[in-house]
Amino acid sequence: MPEEIIEPNYKRLIKLAHTKMPFGKYEGYYLSELPEYYVVWYKQKGFPKNDLGSMLAEVYEIKLNGLEQILRKIRKDYPYSSKKNSQTNHI
Repeated sequence: MPEEIIEPNYKRLIKLAHTKMPFGKYEGYYLSELPEYYVVWYKQKGFPKNDLGSMLAEVYEIKLNGLEQILRKIRKDYPYSSKKNSQTNHI
């Protein structure tokens, strides 16, 4: 069986890099800048069954592998404008 090649979804990565937490104690923080313990807590609790939950699960995997810097670089190199994500940057 041939090895499956996984292609990155660039639009998804750009969106993930720019998405901010929409509620709670860390409202307005980029998902990739949420404290690790908070993302782990969500993992243990169960991520929401929606797009935010999917992105939090992706952030969990990124943090688990120490790759947060990739999202910071994407945020810097690929500006993203969205009314939904226009909150003040806390980090």
